[in-house]
Amino acid sequence: MALLDNDSAESAPHAVWPGSAYPLGATYDGAGTNFSLFSEVAEEVELCLIARDGSETRISIEEVDGYVWHAYLPAVVPGQRYGYRVHGPSDAENGHRCDPSKLLLDPYGKAFDGSFDSDPSLYTEGDDSLGHTMTTVVINPFFDWASDRSPKRPYNETVIYEAHVKGMTATHPGIPEELRGTYSGLAHPVIIEHLKELGVTAIELMPVHQFMQDHTLLDQGLRNYWGYNTFGFFAPHAEYASVAKPGATVSEFKAMVRAFHEEGIEVILDVVYNHTAEGNHKGPTICFRGIDNAAYYRLVDGDLSHYMDYTGTGNSLNARHPHTLQLIMDSLRYWVTEMHVDGFRFDLASTLARELHDVDRLSAFFDLVQQDPIVSQVKLIAEPWDVGEGGYQVGNFPGLWTEWNGQYRDTVRDYWRGEPATLGEFASRLTGSSDLYEATGRRPSASINFVIAHDGFTLRDLVSYNEKHNEANGEDNKDGESHNRSWNCGVEGPTDDPEILELRGRQSRNILATMMLSQGTPMIAHGDEMGRTQQGNNNVYCQDSPLSWMDWSLAETNADLLAFTRNVIELRRKHPVFRRRRFFAGGPIRTGEEESRDIAWLTPAGEEMTSSDWGSGFGKSLSVFLNGDAIPEPNHRGERVADDSFLLCFNAHDEALEFETPASDYGARWEVVLDTAERTGVAAASFAAEAAVKVASRSLLVLRRAE
Repeated sequence: MALLDNDSAESAPHAVWPGSAYPLGATYDGAGTNFSLFSEVAEEVELCLIARDGSETRISIEEVDGYVWHAYLPAVVPGQRYGYRVHGPSDAENGHRCDPSKLLLDPYGKAFDGSFDSDPSLYTEGDDSLGHTMTTVVINPFFDWASDRSPKRPYNETVIYEAHVKGMTATHPGIPEELRGTYSGLAHPVIIEHLKELGVTAIELMPVHQFMQDHTLLDQGLRNYWGYNTFGFFAPHAEYASVAKPGATVSEFKAMVRAFHEEGIEVILDVVYNHTAEGNHKGPTICFRGIDNAAYYRLVDGDLSHYMDYTGTGNSLNARHPHTLQLIMDSLRYWVTEMHVDGFRFDLASTLARELHDVDRLSAFFDLVQQDPIVSQVKLIAEPWDVGEGGYQVGNFPGLWTEWNGQYRDTVRDYWRGEPATLGEFASRLTGSSDLYEATGRRPSASINFVIAHDGFTLRDLVSYNEKHNEANGEDNKDGESHNRSWNCGVEGPTDDPEILELRGRQSRNILATMMLSQGTPMIAHGDEMGRTQQGNNNVYCQDSPLSWMDWSLAETNADLLAFTRNVIELRRKHPVFRRRRFFAGGPIRTGEEESRDIAWLTPAGEEMTSSDWGSGFGKSLSVFLNGDAIPEPNHRGERVADDSFLLCFNAHDEALEFETPASDYGARWEVVLDTAERTGVAAASFAAEAAVKVASRSLLVLRRAE
């Protein structure tokens, strides 16, 4: 018998039933709650129920099946705070760090309450951490999803928008102040309207799994803003909830997803299964370390008191262990089935593929994803690198996966800043990076085409700074990437020079247009559509401030850039030739009774490129013909896809160049549909075959064949 004390009922004696080993975590069934915890190393496990006044009731769990400790408490209801104390070996030399003085969070916790402080008890053995750590909260799993359904938008119709829950909404004047920085704020009609008008089909949220603040940052007046410091892989981050009631975070997150789905927008989560917030051997003991250190973490062979670190954060999850793999897979399934999300972007995904040391694309994790009937059916996006040896794996992930294409980012940056001899590489990236993905049976959509992401310069800063300016981070500007492939257009940082400002605007439009007109899946970072700046800081992970938040006044200040972004996304949406499902054939293909080229590469003079043209040291200008009558793949109804044909004229030279429209067999007449030399991209002109067309310096001109 034990005394229970929660927020919903008077203290009363209750029986403790055996319960079941599955599912892991705390599961409320409408009458009571089943508690289940894995620990192979434990000798005793105590379930600790925490009352509102902070007092604790400990219940020794007697049932153990397959190293899973479980009990059912008939009267425990949602809102109950709890944790665990695990008794077992405290033997760091052999990889074990059990310490019953630590109140431990549930690895399967669905919600958390309270906060961590910097008390030594979180770090030192033998000191009780109760009152200095968060607590896990039993949630109500029931929610009215109404008629919610996933949009299930094909990759070739997808436009991804990377966003931060707080940063996106913290200053929006149209959102009530109490909702800013929250899930409810993100689901507010003004945000959804902005995304829909932009043409976005999926919002990719930076980490929303429950994460921990780093006290070394807090001591400096900074915060872990990005959130890549996870410990709760099943719980929405509590600070993003508009209601402080424990457990209410879950229903608020679900309501946000439902609101996006109602407008046809998918929700993708940036997830961090490669490491946890407990850090290295000097870090706090809050969860995994005290439950079963050797099962959950990769330890150094021959030195089990230390952690392998493929992530630069102090530890790496042990994806070789079956229960750690189960935790990852159970988490993924939970977010799909219970939270209704539509996909995941895996931070430093190469870490999950490390079996022994080398990255193995056939690792157990990928095998499990491949055969899982739920996880295998959502969008799976890899950040295909980590900081370990051999960790750069762009192009090497299995068939179900898409990847952040780092080579696309680097090539597009280099081309538009005028680096020589980039034409061949640029052409490959523009057409879907078949050199990276075709050999593994993947489509152009496997390439997530991005030039800007949260990590690095914003688009405006990319064209405004040659060097990073991270002094505000307190690390003497030593943090962040030093080689950014950026160009300030002549002046470092802010300027009033109209010529430089015009050039910066043109370069921004060039990059946005290139992404939207490339084969593959485009991704833009929040605020780039309106010229958001971080004042040259390329690593705002610790800047929870206006420096990193969206400045919504820019929607008016830079209205032309916003209009341009909408226009070029709409151009992509209307024309399947820019978002083909398969790679270009390159040579003649048969359509009906005729053979025609699906793509042709031309010099500015309108002649087909030769090998010497591709190898030209100048290599800054070319045009590409995209044949809308030669799309071999059918639509989802099996019907032939026919589209307009286009001529894209790229000029990365610092002077205007004269292009010539190709011979009449490509088309008798051409009309301008997009010109990055114009602030909104809108221009009106038409040209006959073999006509001279002036393309402004550092600009992209898009012509459509007039039928």
